[in-house]
Parts: sequence; structure tokens; C-alpha cells
Amino acid sequence: MANLKKWGWQMRGVASAMLVFTVSINEGARISAQNAPVTVQAELVTRHDGKRAEQAKSAADPSHVVVWLTPLGTTATRRTTGKLPQLIQRNKSFEPHLLVVQTGSVIEFPNRDPFFHNVFSLFNGKRLDLGLYEAGTAKTARFDRPGVSFLFCNIHAEMSAVVVAVDTPYFGTSDREGRVVLSDVPDGRYRLHVWYERSSPEDLQALEHDVAVSSSARALGSVRVVLNPNWNLAHKNKYGQEYVPPPSSSYSDH
Repeated sequence: MANLKKWGWQMRGVASAMLVFTVSINEGARISAQNAPVTVQAELVTRHDGKRAEQAKSAADPSHVVVWLTPLGTTATRRTTGKLPQLIQRNKSFEPHLLVVQTGSVIEFPNRDPFFHNVFSLFNGKRLDLGLYEAGTAKTARFDRPGVSFLFCNIHAEMSAVVVAVDTPYFGTSDREGRVVLSDVPDGRYRLHVWYERSSPEDLQALEHDVAVSSSARALGSVRVVLNPNWNLAHKNKYGQEYVPPPSSSYSDH
């Protein structure tokens, strides 16, 4: 009889351990599902007759489409990183051309060319003018409001970059296949936003919609980004005037 009682207690212990193990597995699976990345597929399309949209030519690169999720009914958390994001000036270019940051981020602008550069923006995201600064030095700017900032150099007209500041840590940029991956997005309801340099503000606003993210809904489908046929990158200098061309072919930067 004593052995039967002992065996019964042992079986209860095994059952309890199995229950804890099962709960742990289920909880682990739930957490793993929540930590799985949220994905969006971006497609570039061209509009015809103002109504229909067709897939853009295969030569069109679907990368650099920005997607971000703004929580509905809650405040987005602040995600910090140890290293400042950078827009490097090198070979008369900004590297990278596109940078997406959370509002409040400080961006560093190192000059890696052997001559002077300038960084300015006169657009809706961040109005700034870092002035002239020499090779080997760097300046910083805080992007403290959401918006899109088109950045240029007042000396070299061919230089351009874009900073997209968003009020959320849940953002991503499409790769060459058009795939956007957003990490560490908790379950909940969000407003989905899209930005692409070669699309119009009206077409981008039309892509905004509410989405629900859950352990069983981490793929949010596709967004069809309409290309603006009138897009161009022509711009004037920070004084609103045309860039002065080099005086001769022997011109050297200074």
C-alpha cells in the first residue's frame, strides 16, 4: 500500500512537471511568434490614364521604399542605439543616400573628402544649415520632428540625401526584392505608412491604412507604390539660386 501511495505521488510529480513543460513550450512559442519579424512587400507601379496602375518595368529597383507602423491608442516606445547614425560625405556623395531614424535621433555628418563640404535642408522635415566644414571633421544635427528632409551640399550640386524621421521604432526599408522587414513589433493595431522618393505625397498618403499585428498575422501583404512620372532631383542652392558652375575644366575643389 505504501508503495502504491509513493508511486501515486511520483506520477503526480511527473504530471505537474509535464504541465509546466507544456506551458513553457506554449509560452515560448507565443513569445517567439511575437518576436518574428513583420514583413511587407513593396511593388513599384506606373499609372496610366490616371486610373489604372501597372507593374513598373523590371529594370525598376524596388529598394528604398520606407514602411513604418505607428501604434494606435498607445505611445510608441523610444528605442536607443549606442552609436550615432551617420551620413558620410565621400566622393562627392552622401553615404547612404537614404537614412530612416526615430524622431529625436542625432545624426553625424563626417566629411571624408579632401575638401570642404556643406549640408543644408530647406524642406519640411528639418531645416538646417551646417555651414562649411573641412576634411576630417564632422558635424551633428538632431532630427526632433517627424518628416522628410532632403539634404544637399551648397558647393556640389550633385550631392543629395534623404532623412526620414518617424515617431516610432517600428520601421524598415525595402531590399532589392521589395521586401521590408520590421523587427520587434508587439501585437496590436497600427497605422501603416509608406514613403518613396519617386512617388507623390498624394499617392503615398493613399497607401496609409490600419493593420493588425498578431502571432498569426506577421505578413501584412503588399503595397503598390505609384511612380511619379514628373519626379526629378533638380534643386537650387541654399540661397534659392542656381549653382555656379566651376570656372574651368581645371577646377579643383576647395
